[in-house]
Amino acid sequence: MTDHDSCFHCGLPVPEQLDLSVTYQSQPRRVCCAGCQAVAQSIIDAGLDNYYRHRTAQAQQAALPPPELLEQLKLYDLPEVQQGFVATRPDQCREAVLMFGGMTCAACAWLIEQKLLRLSGMEKVELNYGSGRARVVWNDDVLKLSQVMLAVRETGYSAEPYDAEKRDTAAQKQRRGMLIRIAVAGLASMQTMMLALPTYLDENIETSFVQVLHWGAFVMVLPAMFYAATPFYQGAWRDLKNRRSGMDTPVALALTLTFAAGVYALFSHAGQGMYFESLAMFVFFLLVGRFMEQSTRHKAGDAAERLVRLVPAFCHRLPDYPHSRRSEEAAVAALQSGDILLIRAGETVPVDGEVLAGESETDEAMLTGENLPVAKRTGDKVTAGTLNTAAELIVRAEQTGAHTRLAHIVRLLDRALSQKPRLAEMAQRYASGFTLSLIVMAIPTFLGWWWYADAGTALWVTVSLLVITCPCALSLATPAALAASTARLAKSGVLLTRGHVLETLPAITDVVFDKTGTLTRAAFRITESHFAESANADLATAAAQALEQHSEHPIARAFALLPTPACTVNVNGSVQNRVGYGVSARLQIQGEENQWHLGRADFVAQTPLPAAWQQAAENGTVVFLSKDGQWQAMFVLEDQIRSDAESVLAQLHAQGLHTHLLSGDRRAAVAAAAEQTGMGAFYAEATPEDKLAYVHDLQAQGKRVLMLGDGINDAPVLAAADVSVAVAGSADVARDGADVLLLQDDLSLLPQLLQQARRTQRIIRQNLWWATAYNLLVVPLAVCGWVKPWGAALGMSASSLLVVWNALRLRKGGKNI
Repeated sequence: MTDHDSCFHCGLPVPEQLDLSVTYQSQPRRVCCAGCQAVAQSIIDAGLDNYYRHRTAQAQQAALPPPELLEQLKLYDLPEVQQGFVATRPDQCREAVLMFGGMTCAACAWLIEQKLLRLSGMEKVELNYGSGRARVVWNDDVLKLSQVMLAVRETGYSAEPYDAEKRDTAAQKQRRGMLIRIAVAGLASMQTMMLALPTYLDENIETSFVQVLHWGAFVMVLPAMFYAATPFYQGAWRDLKNRRSGMDTPVALALTLTFAAGVYALFSHAGQGMYFESLAMFVFFLLVGRFMEQSTRHKAGDAAERLVRLVPAFCHRLPDYPHSRRSEEAAVAALQSGDILLIRAGETVPVDGEVLAGESETDEAMLTGENLPVAKRTGDKVTAGTLNTAAELIVRAEQTGAHTRLAHIVRLLDRALSQKPRLAEMAQRYASGFTLSLIVMAIPTFLGWWWYADAGTALWVTVSLLVITCPCALSLATPAALAASTARLAKSGVLLTRGHVLETLPAITDVVFDKTGTLTRAAFRITESHFAESANADLATAAAQALEQHSEHPIARAFALLPTPACTVNVNGSVQNRVGYGVSARLQIQGEENQWHLGRADFVAQTPLPAAWQQAAENGTVVFLSKDGQWQAMFVLEDQIRSDAESVLAQLHAQGLHTHLLSGDRRAAVAAAAEQTGMGAFYAEATPEDKLAYVHDLQAQGKRVLMLGDGINDAPVLAAADVSVAVAGSADVARDGADVLLLQDDLSLLPQLLQQARRTQRIIRQNLWWATAYNLLVVPLAVCGWVKPWGAALGMSASSLLVVWNALRLRKGGKNI
């Protein structure tokens, strides 16, 4: 057989009909299967192709996943299977929420993300380590969902479509399994300690009796070693396969060394020292520490999980409404827009919709943090996840499933919890490097103690070093604090949508407010209407109402409150909506077609403003109307400053922050609002470009800017700010681009958010200082032999729990953050 007929990687025969190859030294080399092709290509791409030049034997054939697993995963590519949990985005990419199992630390989440992001066709991976939920976005033309799930399985973790019930069941199963392992390790600790106790009390026990005790301890420790401790071996094996050093690596190494030493002492009759009681106690303390750590970590990061569980699995649908109120049970996942639902008192609203009949109250505390119930009657909107508390409501579904407001909030929260702030990434890199250096340090420590004392002493000193210095506390310090603070804020109606927010907020120096809809209620009403001498008031009013129907600005709602003139208006062609300036269109009114403009004076007409309008135009918020470039009308509007605005500004000033007001409104109106609220500076008649330049100027001066806005015209400046906040009721584009969402219509949440961010930063610093100081302190203690293995396990667990418990302090508090 020639080399051409054998696999380049493993040396086995290549089937004649198979045409698979890799490029090595600019030459194509045939391989026998897809597994060998993948492994060989990985070796070459990693720059390790010298392996093929220096190897002395052929590699083993690459193992492919079992065919039954591949076939099972391919079922997830079927449209009918994906229907329940996969959504098609506007860019035609697919999006799904998956749950991953087997993760034991933040490094596991990082590894899975890196593995998936390297797949061709993978667009985005947002993994919430605290809950195991992952949101993945991929190009289905390039990558299939089965390949995504297979990649996770190959990395050593489990993956399946997210299901709240399945997750709860899996979490309960994991909890029960961990408790059983703890019980086994605890029982083994007691039994082995009982057998070791005579050797501690009397050093002159006969050798034969010592052997009996040794054999008894050996039997008793086996369940702890080969059952209770398996999570540590599994984690270390995953780390080894993925060529990294994780938190389980030194632990598994220490367990193996201790057990090997105990077996050696048992069969060689080497002294009276028994390692098995220390080993069992070691496993027991490690498991207790991990169990408590996972419980507190899940408690800190379950904000998104609580929101997901708000939506029920089933609801009552009215198929023949309004002819009949006969209801049938329907799956919420199968609901469509337009379905009519009956929501009884005590049931949760499953969709975003409109009330068609009935009067009741809904509890929206889980979404907005507002504890008072909200009255609902015909025509009002209801939101998925809210609780109907008083009476029956009949609701028409408008948004279902992944398109509801609740689903949008969960996506944003998942994104925030999956993003790694700079501090967390630095701590993770340091912890990974520290673990590797720790393993390297263990070698001279063992050799030194072997030379100075004996092999037994060298072993337990090395084991203690490996365990007590495991940097779990350092890895948990930042993620635990961020997760706890995010959960606290979400409960209060503040949703963080970017991971950097809590890290950036303490550095903020300037707070910039938009006026309309942010500092004011955006509840405009028209107080004066001025018409040109040649204008028809009814026609002008009808034209203004027709144009404002195509605007999302809060001012547009004021025109809908005016009496509607009895004339017909038709829009000919498209309506042009120029953000920050106004709206225009060709309108046909009473058979006459003209070009109409409504908005700012410089947008509406180029001729001087009528003299009669000058005084009114300078004293408030005004909107102008023109027909074919000729002035037709001027509308004077009045807005209301938020009742809490003055108090909020005072709190921000007390925190040492500078405040600014930006608005496209007239100078007189903006100046009045700034004076009433105590604003530090203001800029009037600002276009979106002016607002953006204003923030850039502040940043050029070295300022860190927080921007609050609510409208489409605020989107560019929100994106430019160091931290952006969208207030309740903001336009979709503002919400999607903001770093923070205020779910309540309450500006007082802003200073509380800033205080919580500073508190979070203090907790993170405390955790990092403690974790660093702990490692610096215990390394010399362990190297000097002053820490026993069981004490090392206890110290490592205690250090991890300390930082998590310290982080959980961020969850405490009443309604105020």
